[in-house]
Parts: sequence; C-alpha cells; structure tokens
Amino acid sequence: MADSIWLLLLPTLVVLGTAIVVRSTLPALIAGVVVGHVMLDGIGAIDGLADSLVRQLQDRSVAWVLLVCGLFGSLIRLLMVAGGVSACGRLVSRSVSSGPAALLVAWVLGLIVFIDDYLNALLIGHTMRPVTDRLRVPRERLAYVVDSTAAPVCLLVPLSTWAVYVAGLLESTGAAAPGEGMATYVTVIPFALYGWIAVLIVPLVVSGVLPSWGLMRRADERVAAGGDVAPPDSPSADALPEEEDSGGGLADFFVPIGVLVAATVLSGNDALRGVIWAVVAAAVQQIVVRRRTTVAHVADEACSGIEAMIPSLVTILLAFVLKDVNDRLHLTARVIDSLSPLLDARLLPAVAFAGLSMVTFATGSFWGTYAIALPIVLPLAATLGADQTLTIAAVVSAGGFGSHACFFGDTTVLASQASGCENLAHSWSQLPYSLLAAALSLIGFIVLGCTWAA
Repeated sequence: MADSIWLLLLPTLVVLGTAIVVRSTLPALIAGVVVGHVMLDGIGAIDGLADSLVRQLQDRSVAWVLLVCGLFGSLIRLLMVAGGVSACGRLVSRSVSSGPAALLVAWVLGLIVFIDDYLNALLIGHTMRPVTDRLRVPRERLAYVVDSTAAPVCLLVPLSTWAVYVAGLLESTGAAAPGEGMATYVTVIPFALYGWIAVLIVPLVVSGVLPSWGLMRRADERVAAGGDVAPPDSPSADALPEEEDSGGGLADFFVPIGVLVAATVLSGNDALRGVIWAVVAAAVQQIVVRRRTTVAHVADEACSGIEAMIPSLVTILLAFVLKDVNDRLHLTARVIDSLSPLLDARLLPAVAFAGLSMVTFATGSFWGTYAIALPIVLPLAATLGADQTLTIAAVVSAGGFGSHACFFGDTTVLASQASGCENLAHSWSQLPYSLLAAALSLIGFIVLGCTWAA
C-alpha cells in the first residue's frame, strides 16, 4: 500500500464524489466500499466485502445500533397509530402560529430529549414534521434543527449515551481512574466547544439573525414560491398516518416515552433496553389498558415501523463497512502521524480537533474515532505537556462535528428520515452552518490552548 494519505482517502473521496454526481447516499456508499475492498483485497474484493458485512453484523456495537434504530422505528409507528404523536402535534400547534416559532419549539425539545441522539432525531422529527408542514416550513430547516440538537446536545449532558461511552473510554485508556470516568467527562463538558456552538447557532438561524445560505436559501425560495415543503426525492412512505388516529391523547405519547427514558436510565443508559421496554409499554397500553387494538395489529404496525427504517438501516450498515475499510487502511492513525510534526502543547487541541474533524466527516466513524484516537492523542498530550481536559474536549468535539456534518453519519440519516427530507438535501443545506460552528470551535481551541491551557 502506497504511503500517500490521499490514496488512503480514496474510498471516502469516491463516496463524496459519487454522492455529488448521483445525488443519492446509498449508491455513493456502495461505490466507496467496493473501491476500498478492491484496494485492500484485489481480485478477492467481493469476498472481502462479504466478510466485512458479516463481521459488522457480528459486532456487538453495530448490532446494538441497528437494533436500536429499528426498534425506535417500531416505537414511533406505534405512537403514531395510537394518535399520541398527533396529540402532541396538536398541543404544539395551539402554542405556535409561525414557522420560526415551531422550529424554536423543536430546538427546545431537542435540548430536553438528551438521553440519546437516535431518540432525539426520530422522536422530534416525527413529532414536529406535521406542525412545520402546516406552517409551510421547508423540511430542510426542520432536519437541520433536529440534527443540530442530536449529537451536539448529547456531548453536553452527562446522562447521555455519548457521555457514558466516552467516560468508559477514558477509564480504559487510563485518562481517568476506575469509576471516575464520568467525573472526568463532566470537567470536559464546558470545553466541548463544537457542541455548545452548534446548539447556540440554531436559534440565530431560525430567527434570521444568521441568513440563509446556499441550499437552505434555495429551500426557502422554493417554499415561498408555492413549491413543496419537501425537496425532490424525499421519502413519502413514512408519512404520518393521521387518518388512523382514533382519538389518541397525550397519554398515548408520554407514557411510552416516560417508560423509555426511565428504563434507559435505570439500565445504565442502554437505549436498547429502554426502547424494548417502551415498545412493550406502548403495546400493553393500547391492548390491555385502553383495549383499542389487538396483538396482531400491534405486531403488524411494529413490523411496519422497522420496514420504514430499512433504507436508514442499510445506510448505517454500509457506513460501518466503510469504517471497517478505513480501519484496515489505518486512516485515523496515519492522519494523526502526519499531523504530529505540527504539534506543540499550545496547538495540540486545535490540531487534534481539525484533523479528527476531517477524519470523522470523511468516514462517519465518530465513536470509532474516539476509540482509536484517544489512546493515541492523550499520551501525546502528556508527553508534550498539553492540557488533558482541553485535549479530550477537542477529540469529543471532533466526533460531534462528524456526527452532525457527515451525510452518511447515523444521526444525519435518521434526522433526514424522521423529517421527511431527502438525505443529501438535508446534509448539503446544513453544511454551511456546521462548518461555521467548526470554524468557531477551531478558533476557540487555538485561543484556549495559547492563553489558558499552555
């Protein structure tokens, strides 16, 4: 394998280039992973791809993600059919009378639903979409708000699944003593600059303080001219089944969601166990307590919810395959090695943020980047005498940027699906704002590194 970093980036560059040409996510990912396996396995590329697919499905973390996303689809579908989502939407509709107000409500809900980025994206997107559609808000705007309060918010809350994951990594790498990982992570939160900035930019965009740029401006112009609120090629199969609402109330929404949050917290922030309990609660509520349906109907609707998630699940699976390709190419370690000559104690956080942001944007592998980068970057910080808290914050912020900006990242895909917005239309329209947040974060890490942390 040639040493050129650009050659190592070829599979990702193929994904980006194909997405621009064909304007579709799945073909782009397929092209990228095929090119990657040709590079790695030569004439055995198909065998290598098959092995990678099996390996991903056998991986506990990948299986967890796919199961959580699929079961969240079941839960959302059951909430819809029961009328809980419609009831919640009606409550919001009575409180707002304009598009910006509805988007601000979505932003506030995003701050509240912090336990998991998947739950955040799917729940808020599905709940607010009928409200913003009635108020003629471009779905690109809703998807942007939903995506901006998913991973960025999870960076800032100790109870989130992200915080629990990073806290465990901090203990395993020796950056925190056993049992002290979460306490260490809490000290990092004030300096997780990308999370703070990405979240705070949203109301500025919604209120018009920050103007519409690029494709977001085109979306505004499309709707203002009487066009559809959804961009071309947006999914329609998962439209809200409001006609199926048979008198549902707020309890049909808040009881399963309350069970979801409680079960997730009580199980050690395991969203999989939480969503299983929530699906069971929704079924019991409708079958036993309210006697509104049958076991067979609930099973059919739960399967329909998983079916609606299949395009997203396939995209997420292929993103993990691409991550596997990049791991075999040792991309993250090579990027860090190539940046090492630029490092000193004052610039380490900024360089780590910039370099790992590029990796996570290119690969969509933010949790994987954490697992690879922290054991490399933290000993380097200790050797250089850089501030450990700020360095951890830079790595965490880079992962947040990747989750937010990468067009095949899982929360980006889920935000698009839940908002009823074509994935690339959402990704490209929000990119100027996520890049602005990244640029401001980079400046912040430079300033902190030079004036406070050194």
